[in-house]
Amino acid sequence: MIDLRTPVTPFWFMLPPRDREELRRIGQIRFFAAGTTILRQNECSNYVLIIQTGCVKIVTVTGDGYHTVLALRNAGDLLGELASTDGGPRSATVCALTDVQALAIAASRFEAFRRHRPVIDQAVQRLLTARLRECGRMLATVGAESVVQRLAYVLLCLGDRYGRPEGDGVRIRIPLSQDDLAGLAFTSRRTIGRVLAAWRDLGWVVTSRRNLLILDVAALKALRTP
Repeated sequence: MIDLRTPVTPFWFMLPPRDREELRRIGQIRFFAAGTTILRQNECSNYVLIIQTGCVKIVTVTGDGYHTVLALRNAGDLLGELASTDGGPRSATVCALTDVQALAIAASRFEAFRRHRPVIDQAVQRLLTARLRECGRMLATVGAESVVQRLAYVLLCLGDRYGRPEGDGVRIRIPLSQDDLAGLAFTSRRTIGRVLAAWRDLGWVVTSRRNLLILDVAALKALRTP
């Protein structure tokens, strides 16, 4: 389960203004429409991306075609740093959930800049360490909490970070499918559908295609209380 409520400080915002300006100078702004595949798992490409505006999802695809959402990334986040470091293929697919503006920098130039600017290298190392710890927390949570608790947590975090008030509830403003929610909560799509159906019957949520309105935030919070 992804820690959506307390995200790591994004890479871009770890950097002093001087280094941001230098990265802008050696990079190029690119635009991606919502729904676009920005990076593809197993492809070999030679650039990193720093999101300037928008939101993306990080997805892995198994050999039998099953998609799992590993994370959501937002303004300031660095993408493609692993392939840039070791020259290997992309470890995951990146898809734009909203319109995205990103700074693209050739991997060779980024790595050269990283070698000559310790603050850049330190930011990358902090980022990688934080993401490794995030994975550890995810695995620990899966063993300690029920699917209902995990999904409640995911929806509450999404509401806090991407929601807008609507009446007495909160509408999540990014388009996530039940498959996406299943990945974020570490369960199956079938289970997500069953839990959401029960919550709809209770009047806690309203769902439609890639659209979710939380009507009873307090009820979801109560599920998180031991």
